[in-house]
Amino acid sequence: KMQYGPALHVKRYKDDNQRVYKTIPMKVPSKWRNDLNYSARSKDGRILFDSLPADAEGNQCAALLLKRDDELAQENADPKKLRQAFDEVLPQFSVLLDDDTMETVAKKPPSFLPSFRYVAPRLHQGDRTVILGDAIHTVKPYFGLGANSALEDVQILKRSIESTDTMKEATESFSKERADESRALVEISRELDRPGLLGVFTFIVPIVLDSIFNKLAPKLFSPNTIAMLQKSENSFRGLRQRKRLERVGQIATLSTFFTGLGMGARQLVRILSRMTGKRNTTVASTLVGGLAAIALAKKAAVFFVPGLAPADVLNKASAGKEEEEET
Repeated sequence: KMQYGPALHVKRYKDDNQRVYKTIPMKVPSKWRNDLNYSARSKDGRILFDSLPADAEGNQCAALLLKRDDELAQENADPKKLRQAFDEVLPQFSVLLDDDTMETVAKKPPSFLPSFRYVAPRLHQGDRTVILGDAIHTVKPYFGLGANSALEDVQILKRSIESTDTMKEATESFSKERADESRALVEISRELDRPGLLGVFTFIVPIVLDSIFNKLAPKLFSPNTIAMLQKSENSFRGLRQRKRLERVGQIATLSTFFTGLGMGARQLVRILSRMTGKRNTTVASTLVGGLAAIALAKKAAVFFVPGLAPADVLNKASAGKEEEEET
């Protein structure tokens, strides 16, 4: 510890929104593009289906994602029920899978997605050993963040070696540049994957607030986190810091707005107070809270879908922006 610096620490998060998956071999028709990934989700969020190209001949590797306790996720599941589920919610893919494939998929045991974890505060051991990729930032496969970050790790390690005089300096430089970035990657990714009410406040509400404020003041407030992750110039650490500052600005703006709205509506409150016999503050709070709740609910309604995934939010947000530009 004295020789190499502070001890390595692995932060592991319990997976509170666990899904399992079964892989499915699939070949798309010749009229379909074979260089695209295909994705579909059931309306109730029970079934998620993602397929990636495996070669230039139309062969694809698909993944069927399910909750761990789903009957179709179990080993030796009923192939007839699996076929029925595909026919009902994924008919465009069901016709591409023969009965033998369905039976093989139904019988196989489920595989598990990785849970979130990161390594800190250093990523090297001695002068010639570093850890990178999933070893330092393990996330679920959202937008290829883990794979892309692993490639970036290699690029930065190469740059660290070329820009320093010794391997000791190179490994220390790599640790300094990537340790905080890896932690930010995992923390941001985990916020996109929280279940239930917690997910509403860490995922849905920030998406809604970013959408509203970016539309009102695009020079001050950036698009939502998922959209920002698509821009290669954004670092995870920089994005996390920016969103924290923007969140403070959003809260301050909303507080000022509600305060001003309350003062501007004072006369109306007094009239309603006399009519209802309630205190002025009670009437004002009810009016402002009700109006705010209605506006927020209307904006958020499009995102409140069971099993909504980050990719769905990005598509919905992008579609809304395109509609506004057309009008």
